[in-house]
Amino acid sequence: MTTKQELYDFCRAFVEDRIARIQNNIKGIQESLTSETKSSAGDKHETGRAMLQLEREKLGHQLAEAEKMKQTLAKVVLKSHLEVVQLGSLVKTSKADYFLAISTGEYKMKGQPVFCISIQTPIAQLLIGKSKQDIVMFNGSEITIIDIL
Repeated sequence: MTTKQELYDFCRAFVEDRIARIQNNIKGIQESLTSETKSSAGDKHETGRAMLQLEREKLGHQLAEAEKMKQTLAKVVLKSHLEVVQLGSLVKTSKADYFLAISTGEYKMKGQPVFCISIQTPIAQLLIGKSKQDIVMFNGSEITIIDIL
């Protein structure tokens, strides 16, 4: 049985790793921009700088998204046995198990997959506010909520 703490730790590690990778890439681009200034001249130089600045901007947006994920994760309460599905719920359904926090994909423990998903995903939107034994329709399939932890 997967615990919510393990799922939370998996999500936290995912977000921290992502933020570190993005910050590392931004640092590399900063260093490249600095060396471009020292070593180049002319149109080729300007094109190179523009490309690096575009990449830095793109990474800045990715960093902002990762920070939002971190903020969402900070709002997760790991209280067990909730009456209704909400942020931080581990929802066991007839089709799959979902941890509503941030989208990090599948977490496997002892061969049992749990999908870590954002509350903005379509399936999460259907599950939020529902109780045990409620049924939702998703992509033409009937999904029954078996348990909410």
